[in-house]
Amino acid sequence: MTALVLALTGASSGSKKIGAQCTYGGKFLAGKVAVASAFPDFDVQIVDSFPDLKVKTVDAFPDSCGEWKFVKTSEFPDFTIRYVSAHPDFKIKYVRSFPGVP
Repeated sequence: MTALVLALTGASSGSKKIGAQCTYGGKFLAGKVAVASAFPDFDVQIVDSFPDLKVKTVDAFPDSCGEWKFVKTSEFPDFTIRYVSAHPDFKIKYVRSFPGVP
């Protein structure tokens, strides 16, 4: 009975969200990002609506929440991502302005 109540209330350990400080899994979601095909830090899904994070790609100073500068894996990224179509760690939407947690 307790397991059923926990399942219905969404109190499972797999329901992580992006924190108010723009962190997920202890990593700040801004900075240099590399796309990896194996063993990424995060699996992300690109969506048009209801994203967990709005992402703006920048060429310099990716310091604010949701600002990502894409680099090669040899350039020491802050974290790596892999694009997936199902079961992401979080969902992103690319924007031209106002990046961050919606």
